[in-house]
Amino acid sequence: MNEQLFFKKLNSLCTSKEIFYFLSSLEVMSDTMASGALQKISEVEVDDNGLKNPGLLENEVFRALCFQFEFESSKLSNTGLLNALQALVKLRIDPQSTLMTSLLLESEERLGRGQLTAENLCALGESLLELEGRSCATLEQIVNHMQERNIKSWSPREIVMVYKILQVTVREGKQCQSLLNKLNSVTLCAVSQLSPNFLSVILNSLVVLHQTRAVLLVTALCKHSVKHVPYFTDHELVNVLEAFLYFGQKMQTFTEALERHVPKSIRTMHPQTVSKVMQYCCKKMILSKPIFDAVAESFISSADSLTTDQIAAYIIPFGTLNYLPPSASSLFRKLETVLHTRLRHFQPHALLNLLHSCVLIQRYPINFLPKIFSPYFLQKLQAQPPGLNRVVMSQLTQLFLTVTLECPFYEGPKLLSKYQVKAFPTPQSSPDVHLFKRVKTGLLYLLKKRIYFASEVSTPYFYVVDIEIKLDEEGFVLPAAQLEEVHRRIALCVDGQNRFCAHSHNLLGEEAIKQRHLQLLGYEVVQIPFFEIESLQNTRKIADYLHKKIFPCTYG
Repeated sequence: MNEQLFFKKLNSLCTSKEIFYFLSSLEVMSDTMASGALQKISEVEVDDNGLKNPGLLENEVFRALCFQFEFESSKLSNTGLLNALQALVKLRIDPQSTLMTSLLLESEERLGRGQLTAENLCALGESLLELEGRSCATLEQIVNHMQERNIKSWSPREIVMVYKILQVTVREGKQCQSLLNKLNSVTLCAVSQLSPNFLSVILNSLVVLHQTRAVLLVTALCKHSVKHVPYFTDHELVNVLEAFLYFGQKMQTFTEALERHVPKSIRTMHPQTVSKVMQYCCKKMILSKPIFDAVAESFISSADSLTTDQIAAYIIPFGTLNYLPPSASSLFRKLETVLHTRLRHFQPHALLNLLHSCVLIQRYPINFLPKIFSPYFLQKLQAQPPGLNRVVMSQLTQLFLTVTLECPFYEGPKLLSKYQVKAFPTPQSSPDVHLFKRVKTGLLYLLKKRIYFASEVSTPYFYVVDIEIKLDEEGFVLPAAQLEEVHRRIALCVDGQNRFCAHSHNLLGEEAIKQRHLQLLGYEVVQIPFFEIESLQNTRKIADYLHKKIFPCTYG
C-alpha cells in the first residue's frame, strides 16, 4: 500500500483495536508508516489522565512495531525515528527500556553529526522536554543547531520549543538573556500566526523566565489572546490568566471575552480553571456579574467535589468585591453545609480568609467563630506562614468587631485583646490624595476655618475616619478639638476610585463594612464618591456640593 493511501485509511480509524486490525492486514510497512501508526495509537489511547488502556502495550501487533524500531534504529529515516520516539514518550514507555534507550542514543548521535532538519530538531526537542531528567546539554545542543539558521526564519513551532528549552536551561542556572532578547523580537512579528496552544505556552514561558521588560511582546500576546478565549483548553486558559496577573495586564476586551465564555462553559471547566478566573477578577477588582452569577450556580451544584482551596477561591471574591448574586441564599446555605462537614480540612489561613470575606457582605459565620477565636486555632495561624502578621490580625479584629456590632446575640468566646489591632491597614484605606485635597479645600470654603474639621481621625474602634465634623445639640459646628457638648459626629468618607470595583460604582467589601460599622458606632456617614465630585470645576461648586451632602436641612 502506498503511503498516501495508508495515512488516509489510518486517519479514518478511531480505536486502537481498529488500528491493530488494519496493521495486521499489511505485509510490509515503511518506517514512516509504522511511526505514523504509533502516533495514531498515542492520539486515541492517551488523554489528560494518561494511558487509557495499559493492556494495549502487550498487543502482539504493537510489540512487533516496537521490535522493528528497537533493533533497526540505525536504518530508520529521521522522520520515522523521531516520530516513533514522540509517540512512545506520549504512551509513557519506560525511558530506561532498551527500546527507548536505543531510539534516544540514535537520535543524539544524529544530532551530534548535524544530520537533523529543523523539523527533526523540533520533534527531538519536544520528546526530550517530556522526559524528566534528560540531559540539559542535549537540549542546548538542539538550540545551538537551530541558531545556525537565521532566527527570523523560525516557524512558530520552533519558537515555542526554544522557549520551553530555555525554561529548562535557566532552571539549571544557565544565562540566556541575549538569546531571549532575539527570540522575543522574532516572536513579536509572529504573534498573529500563533495558535491558542502556542500563545499559552509562550506566555507561560515569559512568566517563568521573568521577562518583565518584554512589554511590547506581552501586550501583543495578551491582545491576541482575546479572540482565542473560547478555544483555550483549561490548562491553557490558566497559563494566560497567570500571565495577565504576573505582568499586570488588564484589558476590557479580555474581560468581555471571559464573560461570554465562562457562563456557558462552566459546567465542563475544571474547578482549578474557575478558581483562577475568580482570582483574576479579584486581583484586578473586576466585578463581572455574568461570571460571578455563573460561579455561584456552579458552587451550589458542585461544592461537594471541590477541594478546600477551591471552595475558598470560589467564595472569597464575592466578599472582596462586595457582591451578592441572585442565588445568594442558596449559595451561603451550601457553603454552611460544606463547612459543617469539612471544617477541619481547611488550612487555617484559608478558613480565616473565607469567613472574613463572608462578613464583608453581611453573611455571619456565627457557628464557626468559636473555633476561630480559640487559642488552639490562633496558635495554628501563628505557626503557618504568614503567621499572625498585621493583615491577619486585622481580619481577626474585624470579625470580632462584626459580631460585637452586628450579632449582639453571639455568646461564644471573644478575641483576646493581644490579637486585636488599633487600625486596619488596607490598600483602600488611604484616601485618594488629589480628591482628598479638593474636598478639604471645599470644606474650608464652606466652614471658613480649618479648626472646624479634622482629617484622618483614629477612632477607638480600629477604623480611621477620612474627615470628621462635630456638631452640638442645636446643629452648630464645633471646633474639631473640642471634646465636650458633642452631640453628633459626621464621618465623611472620601471614596476615590481605589475604593470601588474597576469601572464601577460598587464599593469594595472592605470600605462597605467600614461605613456600615461607623454608622453602628454612632457616626452619621456621608459618602463623597469620586464620580460625584470629579466634574465640579471650582472650589465654590465643590463647597456647594458639600453643603448639600453634609447639611441638607440648611441647604438653600
